[in-house]
Amino acid sequence: MKTLDLLLHPVRSRIVNAMQGDRVRSAAQLCQRLPDVPKTSVYRHVGLLAEGGVLEVVDEKRVHGAVERSYRLRRDNATIDLDLAKTMSSEDHRRAFAGAMAALLAEFNNYLDREDADPVADLVGYRQGSMWLTDDEHAEMVEELVALFRSRWANPPAPGRRPRMVSAIFFPAENPDEES
Repeated sequence: MKTLDLLLHPVRSRIVNAMQGDRVRSAAQLCQRLPDVPKTSVYRHVGLLAEGGVLEVVDEKRVHGAVERSYRLRRDNATIDLDLAKTMSSEDHRRAFAGAMAALLAEFNNYLDREDADPVADLVGYRQGSMWLTDDEHAEMVEELVALFRSRWANPPAPGRRPRMVSAIFFPAENPDEES
């Protein structure tokens, strides 16, 4: 399966998110992390991600007569880099965006369904707005945000840390000739 097809699926996107931070998890643990996804689907998608080189097997052990594998994310294979993005059609971008939004909505619903969910205390935020930027200003802002995200991206799990979903979406809101 092509890398794009692997990464654009909403369930596989959620599995990739659940594996961030050098986590090692089994398919059974991923089922617990994604309670709204049927177990058979989780196992199937984990298998596809492993076959595609996005996940690697780091451990195998016998559990009740079956082999349970533990996986780790191969970060180098788990992203759509600029070269791959350049090959994407408009339809691929539509699929990618829809998949990302579906995954984000599912994760947010899972968060709100938890007994300990406290959006105010957890500093949950979702804001949308427009900024008037030249192409150069936009590129500079994206570089600054990438540098900021990169400085935290490799943080490993540690006491007091918990994973936080972060999404940044940028696109022109109007055609340049419509602006006055």
